[in-house]
Amino acid sequence: MGTMGIYTDILRPILFKFPPEQSHKIGQLILSSRQLWRLLGPMLSLQDPLLRTRLSTIDLPNPVGLAAGYDKNCDTLESLANIGFGYITGGTIVSKPRDGNPQPRILRVPTSEGMINSLGFPSDGLARVMDKVSSHNRLNVPLLLSISGISTEEIVECYITQDVCSAIELNISSPNTQGIRIFQNPGILKELLQTLQPIKTKPLLIKLPPFFGRIQTEDTYRIIDVCLDHGLDGFTVANTWPIENAGLAVGRGGLSGKPLFMHMLDMVKSIRNYVGNNVAINACGGISSGEDAVKALIAGANTVQLYTGFIYQGPRLIANINKYILDYMTERGIPSIESIALDANN
Repeated sequence: MGTMGIYTDILRPILFKFPPEQSHKIGQLILSSRQLWRLLGPMLSLQDPLLRTRLSTIDLPNPVGLAAGYDKNCDTLESLANIGFGYITGGTIVSKPRDGNPQPRILRVPTSEGMINSLGFPSDGLARVMDKVSSHNRLNVPLLLSISGISTEEIVECYITQDVCSAIELNISSPNTQGIRIFQNPGILKELLQTLQPIKTKPLLIKLPPFFGRIQTEDTYRIIDVCLDHGLDGFTVANTWPIENAGLAVGRGGLSGKPLFMHMLDMVKSIRNYVGNNVAINACGGISSGEDAVKALIAGANTVQLYTGFIYQGPRLIANINKYILDYMTERGIPSIESIALDANN
């Protein structure tokens, strides 16, 4: 039985007997053994020069990243970095400790390999998370940190995290947190970016909301225009889908996982056509196989990000995706990750 089978056939059924948040805590506990994952890392990860690529100015060993939200408080960065990701996104980090929304606030949708969450940024707060980041030994892959807040002052306070990471991903699109969507107003976003510009020393990416229909598409493009005017380095496309569900204490949350995949591809393609090739795009939403990842790269993404697929498929998923990408490139004589879209469109 392979590593994937051990997880999907043995570990996942056990973990899924517990409520989702409890399962996550058990997973974090397993990942807290840094020595174990240092030993397992070489068996789990796939290294090949052909997989090397770039996210803005950052060199990556491969294009498969961990999405924000899995390691909110940066407790297990080192272990996650050892299992084959090309980069890790820690957070989302907010300035002050917060409990988030009441429970229940995560639901599984196993029939479609989806999840619905209404977490609302539970966080240990900036000071404690910064301590945790500094407690990790030098990571063997780049670290991105996701930050957010409900005011310019809170986001500026969290921007100090750029001192300990390779890039910042600014989350203005969580459907589960009151107040942060104020930054989807182009005027308010412009003021924020003008404030950040003089202190920016690392690449800055914005995590965009999903968009449906003409009006939402136009609203998103206005956000993108403001970002491009202020020299932003890229976009993560996209956050979870807002959805009503009576099983959550607050009655609504954000859907993630496989149901998002086809629409995510359309959004990536649309945004790449709009922005050209000078900014990075991370494809985030429903990727759970190598074929999914290649489709996202063909659509114009520079990297892909996993979260829900990682929960359903386990640690071996990263190497399986990278192997599929590598085989795809080798069979077609494609010389680089960046050339995948070019090759497909010729």
